[in-house]
Amino acid sequence: MLTAIVLIDTDPDRIPEVASEVAAIDGVSEVYSVTGKADLVAMIRVREHHEFADVIADRLSKVRGVVRTETFIAFRAYSDVDLEQAFALGLDD
Repeated sequence: MLTAIVLIDTDPDRIPEVASEVAAIDGVSEVYSVTGKADLVAMIRVREHHEFADVIADRLSKVRGVVRTETFIAFRAYSDVDLEQAFALGLDD
């Protein structure tokens, strides 16, 4: 499985709608609203490299309200920790 991390800048009034639409795209495994440089971060997982173009360029970037994207292709995973834990905020009970 190949992974890309996509930073997404959106129209401020459409962040929730963009997040929902992006999350519904095949190949998008998670979408997070975040603080910092981007409005959203999407995790893309595909089997073949050329599928990144289908998911990111052909679908995600054309969602109404997406202003700009920046894509990072993952070379190697150094941890087996569940991504949900890596992005979770708060304390364990």
